[in-house]
Amino acid sequence: MKIAQVGSLIESIPPKLYGGAERVASYLTEALVRQGHDVTLFASEKSTTAAKLVPCCKEPLRSDPRVKDIVPYYMIMLDKVRRMAPEFDIIHVHFDQFHFPVLSQYAHRTLTTLHGRQDLPDLRQLYAAFPQMPLVSISDAQRTPIPNANFAATIHHGLPLDLFKLNLAPRGEYLSFLGRISPEKGIDRAIAIARAVNLPLKIAAKVDRLDLDYFHDHIAPLLDPPRVDFIGEIDEKAKAALLGDSLALLFPIDWPEPFGLVMIEAMACGTPVIAFDKGAAREVVDDGVTGQVVDTADEAVRALPQVLALDRAKVRRQFEKRFSAFRMAADYLRVYRGLLRSESHPSPHHLVPASA
Repeated sequence: MKIAQVGSLIESIPPKLYGGAERVASYLTEALVRQGHDVTLFASEKSTTAAKLVPCCKEPLRSDPRVKDIVPYYMIMLDKVRRMAPEFDIIHVHFDQFHFPVLSQYAHRTLTTLHGRQDLPDLRQLYAAFPQMPLVSISDAQRTPIPNANFAATIHHGLPLDLFKLNLAPRGEYLSFLGRISPEKGIDRAIAIARAVNLPLKIAAKVDRLDLDYFHDHIAPLLDPPRVDFIGEIDEKAKAALLGDSLALLFPIDWPEPFGLVMIEAMACGTPVIAFDKGAAREVVDDGVTGQVVDTADEAVRALPQVLALDRAKVRRQFEKRFSAFRMAADYLRVYRGLLRSESHPSPHHLVPASA
């Protein structure tokens, strides 16, 4: 199958540091190449892939200080995709919506994975205006604000099984937080939980320019190394060490998180997760097996002893069963084939059965 993977330009694919959607696009692209498909990746020139790379900007946009407006770069990329579209069986886009008017004539073989939040009211207008564009949600929870959109499947993220190693004997007597500094991520709650159970907390997180004031005003005063230690953004090697040596990952979100990639990254190391009951948390965490889903910080404190007692080997086995990149690629291939089967009988809402 000839497949175009159209990635985000914000980070390289895979990203050197933070970047969820870019990381997933990379894992899927490489898995499809390994399975013998002819894959072309549209991404920044700094991307690394076994697929054919079509560079669409020199530097990832977030790291290029000359970039003030990302829209022109996406327009340039989408023009390249449009001109090359006849070469592909499937065009799979990993950023939301810009491409709808550009690729609508190829809707019958264009798939969009929604990586972001969908509870913004204006999005309903967009999906209603382009009902022919098939969508993939990354959790069932992500669909809640837009139940009438043209969903082809829900496909949970997956990781390469060799990316992180099981750590049965973590050396660090600490809890961890990994992600992004912003109010909805709940770092203040993670700090409160760690202090309540008298365990150190290591925070590895990116700080966007828009969140600098929040970080300096609300989070920096709570830091107290080494008990509450802010590490900053980290690469994959440092992430494996941080998560593998952690007693548990804290995921105390306060927003409808569409998936939460860091949760399965922790599980891949055998590290259990305490997550707040928002967004996709209950779809990702198996209570009593890979962690616990809670409603409040007090409940997290009470649950922590049981979570720390979970069998880390079972955490890893459940990760392998549910969240491998191979399973993710197989799910997407089923959707691709469903779209191609329906191509000869196009309709405004040709849905494909959802994949678990």
